[in-house]
Parts: sequence; structure tokens; C-alpha cells
Amino acid sequence: MKSIALAGVLSLAIVSGTAQAADSVTVTIDAAKPGAKIDRRIFGQFAEHLGSGIYEGIWVGKDSAIPNTRGIRNDVVAALKAIKVPVVRWPGGCFADEYHWRRGIGPERKAMMNANWGGVIEPNTFGTDEFMDFAGQVGAEAYVSVNVGSGTPGEAAEWLEYMTSSTEDAIGAERAKNGHAEPYKVPFVGIGNESWDCGGGMTPDFYVSQMKMYSRFVRNYNPAAPMQRIAVGPNGGDTGYTEAVMKAFAGRSWAWSIEGLSLHSYTTGGGFPVSQPAVGFGEKTYAVMLKDTLGMETLVATHSAIMDKYDPEKKVSLVVDEWGAWYAATPGTNPGFLMQQNTQRDAVLAALNINIFARHSDRVRMANIAQMVNVLQAMILTDKDKMLLTPTYHVFKMYVPFQDATYIPVTYDAGVYSFEGITLPRLDAVAALGADGKLYLSLTNVDPNKPVDIDVASLGFKVRSVSGETLASAKIDSANTFDAPSTVAPKPVTAKLKDGKVMVRLAPASVTVLTLNK
Repeated sequence: MKSIALAGVLSLAIVSGTAQAADSVTVTIDAAKPGAKIDRRIFGQFAEHLGSGIYEGIWVGKDSAIPNTRGIRNDVVAALKAIKVPVVRWPGGCFADEYHWRRGIGPERKAMMNANWGGVIEPNTFGTDEFMDFAGQVGAEAYVSVNVGSGTPGEAAEWLEYMTSSTEDAIGAERAKNGHAEPYKVPFVGIGNESWDCGGGMTPDFYVSQMKMYSRFVRNYNPAAPMQRIAVGPNGGDTGYTEAVMKAFAGRSWAWSIEGLSLHSYTTGGGFPVSQPAVGFGEKTYAVMLKDTLGMETLVATHSAIMDKYDPEKKVSLVVDEWGAWYAATPGTNPGFLMQQNTQRDAVLAALNINIFARHSDRVRMANIAQMVNVLQAMILTDKDKMLLTPTYHVFKMYVPFQDATYIPVTYDAGVYSFEGITLPRLDAVAALGADGKLYLSLTNVDPNKPVDIDVASLGFKVRSVSGETLASAKIDSANTFDAPSTVAPKPVTAKLKDGKVMVRLAPASVTVLTLNK
């Protein structure tokens, strides 16, 4: 393929309505050097039994007045289908290492205390079969985390047997009795969660000994659906687990293996306990949070380098299965429910992380934002029968064409955005070639004060049409509410083409995705 650079004229109104001077940046897209496939699973989701993430957010019960299919909200399912959710991680999180699956199957459920999140009673009404039904309705793959912390290899093994064996197997027959005769497909199994912390406080070596047992005995009995095992990996920049797990992988025997290593890293702007506000913040807090989130680039590069040392063929995926912004809980809510608002800042934050994953798509082949509904950096917020889509949801919708597209490198002078001693790259961009032959270009303007004009000149790629959307708002803390659910929403970009040339003006603190057609 020939090198591509695209240029032209595009007029875009600045959301604030104020004419501002804009710098100009040239972006070059080099399609002669295609990279790895951007796995659709980097747009994965995480749904834990936490706050109203499951109950009300997904499950309302079969008798609810809220429209549902077998107890699962129709509006939430429709919204998630629209962003083509590829995979959902469940049931946790810290909850997973205290979850005993038999309490959540069959006609009689056994309630338990949710000691990790709010000290409330977990009724186990939403269990294995309900989760699989939900994933099926959404069209997503299942990523199930087994209990390594308080469970046993036998309990986990029987859970996979329940989900994936035929009805000739007694436990498979039990599944059929509970309403699902065909074996489920379980493409991904997490071997524990945060075993270095809430999952048991295990040293790396102790965890490796557990991982080997679980990866041996937690089998998939459904030959129609291959299964990948994902080991617990690092807590942010700590490399101990990465070294121990990958060294064990390099010396593995025939009896066990893994196919993925997890990485957890939240954007907090100051560590734990979290204190940054989700709304009502100023520019300094905006800059602090985005500087923190850009640290994901270093984390992914650091752990990928260790993995390369033990796995140069990149057989093991780096799975960023918990990421996103974590703020102080919404005032008046149970702090253990991790309820927070979602603003234009979170849209920019989400785009920056997705771009990092795309740039490392040779190793990062799954990521699961925390979390899907009503918890942390959610896609969706609900209030009884009401539902709204967050700015983060809109970013995921705009990025749908990047799912399973081919990464195309871009070069540009990012420039600088600075505020009170904090300096960040002003511009972030990624490009991809879709299976449809279209070129997709995502452009994020980090600067909350100034627009930026993007020029992309053309070499050997005749642009016949261009379309796209931009997500911008009047303020960096603009949010969607149940009274005003469309305050932050994508708007179409109207392009003017002349001699195959295009130019776009990016509003301050905005995310724009263009579709370029031959």
C-alpha cells in the first residue's frame, strides 16, 4: 500500500461560540506501514456485583414494570448492542474472590453478604445463567473470573464443568435442568482477581503456585469454543507479578498454560483513597487527571517489555481488564457503591486510553473499562426506569469502526498544553484501516482553551468523501443528567472537499473521529 497523507478544508463551529485563534498541526498517515489488528476486545466492559451495577443497572426481574427480557433491562441491552460490546468481564473484581457460584443457580438462591462493596446483602438472583443470558442478548463474549481467594480449584473446575459440559455429564445435566441444555461458550477465564490485594494478599510466588493448579484443573469442556486463561498480573507499575508469572510461563510444562496476563490501573489523580471530584472541578484538576491517565502508556510499555523477555512471540496477551477514572463518590450515595458522574473530561480521558491500547495492539488484545453501568467510569447511568448515556459511552460509539481494524501509524507534532506547571501533549491521534476499505482517523484535542486546526495532505489516496462526528461541550465538566440527558452528545462534522483535500478544526477538549472514503 502507498503512503497516505490527507489534507483539506473542514469547518467546525467551536462549541463555546467564541472565535479563538487556533494553531495548525499537520498529521501524516502512513498506510505503507500497517501495524497489528486492533482487537475489538480492547473495547470490552466490566460488570461487578457492586452498587447498582447489576441490580437496577442490568437486572430488574421478570415481574418489573421496566421493559425487560427474562429480567434483563431492554433499554440497557439495546444501548450496549449499539456500541457492539465485544466482551463482558464478570462477576468481579474483589467480589469474584468471595463468590461461590452454586449460591446463584437454580430455583432457590442463597443470599450472602457483599463485604467488599457497601456491606449489603447480595441476593444472588443474578447468577451464572442470568449473566450468560445477558451476554447473549448483548452479543458479547463471556469473561468469567473464578474464585481463587476464598475458593478451591475443585469449586472453580466444577463451575466451568457446569457452564461448558454436555448433558451426559451430571453437572451439565444440572445446567440443562436450570434451563439451558446447550453448553455455554466461555472464551475467557480469569484465574483470580488482584491476588496481590483484595484477592488474598498473595506474594507473586505463592500466586504462581495457585495459578498453575487452577490453569490445570479449570477446564473447558465445549470443543466448539476455545478458552483462554488470564492470570493475575501487575498492580500498576509494580513488576513483581509480571516477572513471576511470565517466568513461570516460559518454563511451563505440558500440564498447564495461560494465554493472558491482566493489568489493573485506575486514573485517580492522587492515589487512594480517592479525593478528586467528578464534577465541579477546575482546569488544574482537569490537567492533573489527564496527566495521570497518560501514565498508562508507560505502564503498558514497561510490562510489555518484561513479557517480551519471556514471550518474544507474543503468545500471551496483556489484558488491561480494569481501567478508567475513579473519583470521590457522588455526595449522598453509599461510598461503597462507587457512584460517580461522567463528564466531557472523561470522554477525553477514555479516548487517550483507547489510543494507547491501539498503539500497543500487538500485545494489548483486551481491555475492560470499569465499569459498564452506574459504577465508576460507566457507559450508562440509570435511575429506576430512566436511563442515560454518558460522554464515555459516546466515545465508545464513535470508535466502533476501530474494532478489528488494522492499526495505521500517524506522525505529527503534538504541541504542548500547559497549566500551572503541568505539561501535556496537546494533540493525540490514531488511525486505522477498516475491513470496509475506509480509513478512520481519531483526533483528540487535550487543550481545554484553544481549538486546533488539523491539516492532513494527500499522497496517493484520493479522498472522494469525508464524514465524521465530534464530541465537545461548553465546559470541561459538562455532564448528562436525567433532566438534560443530551448535554454532551456527538455532533456531525460537515466537510468541504477541494481537490481531495480536507482540514478539520478541533474544539477545545474534544474527541473527533473522521471517516475517509476513496
